[in-house]
Amino acid sequence: MPFTLTVNGTAHEVDLPGNVPLLWVLRDALNLTGTKYGCGVASCGACTVHIDGQPVRACVTPLDSVEGDVTTIEGLGTPDALHRLQKAFIDAQVPQCGYCQSGQIMQAAALLDEVPNPTDQQIDDAMAGNLCRCGTYPRIRAAIKSAAQGA
Repeated sequence: MPFTLTVNGTAHEVDLPGNVPLLWVLRDALNLTGTKYGCGVASCGACTVHIDGQPVRACVTPLDSVEGDVTTIEGLGTPDALHRLQKAFIDAQVPQCGYCQSGQIMQAAALLDEVPNPTDQQIDDAMAGNLCRCGTYPRIRAAIKSAAQGA
């Protein structure tokens, strides 16, 4: 049975089993490779996307459970402009290997949507489930604070 998903504002019909994780639908069926595979058990946050604005781990979200609009890192900004978090991550020189970056940004975007001017503790709490192999946590926090201040 085909499923219809709205991803980054565009409706897509995918003919895959309902138990296929959303991550593989995005990467393999829709060729949206910005969402990364990190662990496969929702422990690292590399696969974070939004469903109706809420951060979810795409690696453990079955296709048949997706109800709502999906936003990936590719849909966060616009073709003409980076999202303020994407810009802040670049300005703060956050990425080293860059593998966690899309998941970090998607988690941070959900935080800023909920708490427009978060404290350091609120940032740390919200980002605790997103691992950075390179340990750039201070730069991640600085970028989130910068984006919150509109810089």
